[in-house]
Amino acid sequence: MVSEATYLFPNESKVNELVNVLKEKKIGVVAHFYMDPEVQGVLTAAQKQWPHIHISDSLVMADSAVKMAKAGCKFITVLGVDFMSENVRAILDQAGFNEVGVYRMSDERIGCSLADAAATSTYMEYLEPASRSTSLHVIYINTKLETKAYAHELVPTITCTSSNVIQTILQAFAQVPDLTLWYGPDSYMGANIVELFQQMTVMTDEEVSAIHPEHNVDSIKKLLPRLYYYQDGTCIVHHLFGHEVVEKIKEMYCDAFLTAHLEVPGEMFSLAMEAKRRSMGVVGSTQNILDFIKDRVKESLDRNIDDHLQFVLGTESGMVTAIVAAVRSLLEPAKSSSQGANVTVEIVFPVSSESISTPSLNSVEVGDIILPVVPGVASGEGCSIHGGCASCPYMKMNSLSSLLTISRHLPDEENRLSAYKAERFKLQTPNGQSVADVGCEPILHMRNFQATKKLPDKLVDQILHTKDKGVSV
Repeated sequence: MVSEATYLFPNESKVNELVNVLKEKKIGVVAHFYMDPEVQGVLTAAQKQWPHIHISDSLVMADSAVKMAKAGCKFITVLGVDFMSENVRAILDQAGFNEVGVYRMSDERIGCSLADAAATSTYMEYLEPASRSTSLHVIYINTKLETKAYAHELVPTITCTSSNVIQTILQAFAQVPDLTLWYGPDSYMGANIVELFQQMTVMTDEEVSAIHPEHNVDSIKKLLPRLYYYQDGTCIVHHLFGHEVVEKIKEMYCDAFLTAHLEVPGEMFSLAMEAKRRSMGVVGSTQNILDFIKDRVKESLDRNIDDHLQFVLGTESGMVTAIVAAVRSLLEPAKSSSQGANVTVEIVFPVSSESISTPSLNSVEVGDIILPVVPGVASGEGCSIHGGCASCPYMKMNSLSSLLTISRHLPDEENRLSAYKAERFKLQTPNGQSVADVGCEPILHMRNFQATKKLPDKLVDQILHTKDKGVSV
């Protein structure tokens, strides 16, 4: 938490150094919310001088890269894990920007436990029965392009995010009679989706219709036996939000706003869902969480009375930087007003008991924002040197020094950066098609769904003819 707070006020010389090289070389930067706090702090400050910097969840990163290419950027640097740079490269090519270079931040592989779980023969074996029925495969966007391609050739596939997965599934069942749906690879998210639908079976028809207008209690009951999810895929970070964290939250922060990513284990999901029913919580994507917190702060400011807001953050620690920056931007104008109310915000983040070395580190103050620490799991894979801190080690491979070094060497006329370049896929699918082309199609199906709120006709036709494909993997 100390580092998260410190980097909200980055060194000006580092900011200016980065801005100068980005401007000179016409380099755009797309970065994920979960990256290192130092990098995030510098990038947030640099955005004020160079507009082609964007920090977001994984889906929007590729969209932002296309906008930067349209605005004249010659290179895109990607601060994330490898499947994100793959997506950026493929989407830029689809948009006609083949000449724009895409660079990752390490000469080593930047992996992802969840994406790796789907890049296996076991995952394809899970999907194999789907190829023999009227089926749709809904795959989480946080997977490799190669996985999307192989899956789509086996069974019609559409990508989803944690913010649109529920609507995607409900629309698919409403639009395609007798559909069987296969979700993957995140096991916690799959279990949480099933739990959510089971909760809908005890709602009224009106309450169900408010979630999706073409459904009622009976239709939800009928779809549940035809909904499958992969049983062996987890994010090593969200896996940490288990029993001990939940018990501490219940004990110490029962009146706080609760936020949880859809990937967290069932106990944390249920706790946040119960809070959501009381209008005291949100379950969804990183962007959903950020928007929820901002909306609650705005509501408090609009009431113009002294208030103290507590938010429990149920996702990766890198989100703290983006949240504190957003909240500060709302609170500072109100604080400067002589008639404004005194609103303070407390962000509670679950970390390992071993991460708290002294009582003085239990809370950090940044203006009107307090960052307390709630002891969580004792240890866990995928954490910092302190233990179970819910910090992704792969995301932390994206350093400020790497970004500066790569940017200085662009354009790479001497081919020094070959290990950092996001290469185009030269592989072919089992049916001899381009992995890049086939892998992008599920993403484009989702784009269509986002625009129209319906599955595209092409995808529906693929679903209805699944049994005729006869593809073997």
